[in-house]
Formats: sequence, C-alpha cells, structure tokens
Amino acid sequence: MRLKNKTALITGGNSGIGLATARLFVAEGAKVAITGRNQSTLDAAVKELGSSLVALQADMTDVAAIEKAVGAAVEKLGPLHILFANAGIARATPLGKTSLDKFEEILKTNVTGVFFTIQAAVAHMNAGASIILNGSVVASLGNPERSAYAASKAGVAAMTRVLATELSPRGIRVNIVRIGATRTPIWSASAPSPEAIAVLENRIAKSIPLGRLAEADEVAKAILFLASDDSSYLQAAEIAVDGGATGATAGAPIYRL
Repeated sequence: MRLKNKTALITGGNSGIGLATARLFVAEGAKVAITGRNQSTLDAAVKELGSSLVALQADMTDVAAIEKAVGAAVEKLGPLHILFANAGIARATPLGKTSLDKFEEILKTNVTGVFFTIQAAVAHMNAGASIILNGSVVASLGNPERSAYAASKAGVAAMTRVLATELSPRGIRVNIVRIGATRTPIWSASAPSPEAIAVLENRIAKSIPLGRLAEADEVAKAILFLASDDSSYLQAAEIAVDGGATGATAGAPIYRL
C-alpha cells in the first residue's frame, strides 16, 4: 500500500475527481478527510468508503469554514501528510454578459479558497508532506466564455511555483496536475441529458489526441503518484493528464487527414 499510515485531506472530495481520489487513497491505506458543500453526497461517500473516511461540510469561499474544516480533519486524523486542493467551480463568464458577483465567485472559490486551504493545512504538515493542486488545460487553451475559470487555473499554476519556493525549506512538496476533459458531474450544467452528454463528449473527444475523455480514476492515479513517496523528488512540477490535448494538439482527431 503506497499510502499506509498516511493522512490526507481532499477538498471537493464528495464527487468527481475528488471522490475518485478519496476512493483510491483509502484503497492505498490512507485515512482521508473530504470536504464538500452538499451534505447528502458527503454522507454517500462515507457510506461507500466507511471508517477510513471523514466527511466535513465546508464552503471554499468562506475562510472561517475552511479553517474549521482543516482543524476538524486534524483533530480526527492527526497531522496531515497529503493535501489535494481540488475544490473548484467551472462556469461560463461570457464577455458582455457576466456580473461582477459571478466572476468573483469563481476566483474566490478556485484561487482564494485554495490559498487559504493550504495556509490552514500547512500548519499541520511536516517534512515529506505533499500538496497537490487541481489545475486545468483551460488555463492555456483559450476556451471561449471561460475568462474567470481560465484566469483562476492560471493563477493556481503560478501559486504552485510560489508555494513550492516557500515550502521547500520545510521539505514540503507542492505540485499541480493539469487536468483535461474528464467524465464527471461537472458537465451536467452544459449537457443536462444523457443524449446531450454523448454529443458533448463526442465533440470534445475530437480535440484530444487519445480521442476520448479521461475517467476520474485515471486522473486520481496521477494524484496518487504525487501524493506518494514515489514522487519524493518532484517539486513545482506540472503533470498534464489531458490525453495530449496541450502537449500534442496537432495529433487530435480533428486535425488528422
């Protein structure tokens, strides 16, 4: 077991990539705390994963709630070895049609919330600990109507490098996974029916060299690598888990003869 006797905190761990990661961490021997806003999905996660999982309700735009959740995780599990700062939102912010509140909510969740989660957690981490941030290909692809989301994920990538610099003297690693299109509930807002999801996935797949979306557990395996001692010499690294979407764009089906 790659995470035996380790403790982990995963924000946004009640669905999608966060839940897949919690599931994998538990299977690899870790004690895991997750946060989320939806109590019913938190309860479902506990029912599935059992006593190795602690579920804590928290809103990532509320710094006091973040600090309270981190404190509760440490009280139940002890010092933290792993933090996966995963919680985030992805909403359209089209130019000319976006309110200030909507724009700022994305930044508060995806950037400010991430920073204060790390700030609260790092006080309970020692040398050898690993922090992983959730990044996105959208930071560099120029997707239309995604200005706030793209800016937030570019900010998280920059934050990774700064925090790695600050935490290196303490022997704490900070790395980021740049995630591509993945099958998770996040698509339900854009495609509310199975038929719409199929159409959307088919369109997106044409822009990915491997010709398909990722499964959440495939992304979780990259996060596991960064969380484990297998990556003990990686610092400020950015690992792309995107099927080649950013590194081999010309290999996508849409460009093939």
